[in-house]
Amino acid sequence: MSTVVLIHVTIAVLSIIISSFVFFKPSLKKLAISYGFIIATVASGTYLLVSSPSNILHTCLAGLFYLTVVSLVTIATHVRMRKLAEQNI
Repeated sequence: MSTVVLIHVTIAVLSIIISSFVFFKPSLKKLAISYGFIIATVASGTYLLVSSPSNILHTCLAGLFYLTVVSLVTIATHVRMRKLAEQNI
């Protein structure tokens, strides 16, 4: 079980790093990679929650915080890409 937790935390941290990097150097390919990491984090978190639902409140709050932060960065990246595309026209 501890290996799955380590993998989950690693994916989540990489997801935050990648989404931040994509914000500063946006591209559609990098944004798709960021989405993949978000999906992988949610999937591994769901697996952990289903396999050992010991502290569901803590898990859900941490997951909601993660999703909020990464979603805000991703939305900001979309807005920034749209503005950059308008400037190139």
